[in-house]
Amino acid sequence: MTKSEFYEKLEFILELESHTINGSETLQDLEGWDSLAKLSFIAMGDVEFSTIVPAKALLACKSVVDLIKLFDGKII
Repeated sequence: MTKSEFYEKLEFILELESHTINGSETLQDLEGWDSLAKLSFIAMGDVEFSTIVPAKALLACKSVVDLIKLFDGKII
């Protein structure tokens, strides 16, 4: 998956307009980054990457870049 595709999926989860996310955002600044979005993100990781994202790892993420790092090399 490309970073652009990842950003689109994250925008869908957060119910944001297309091309809102560019990768430099901190999660606390993203409108809609709440507990439901976190659960949806975990589900997306399972479906798209066959990766179980541990809640502890997700809670440690502070930025969109940190989210990408959760999928170690699967997003280019």
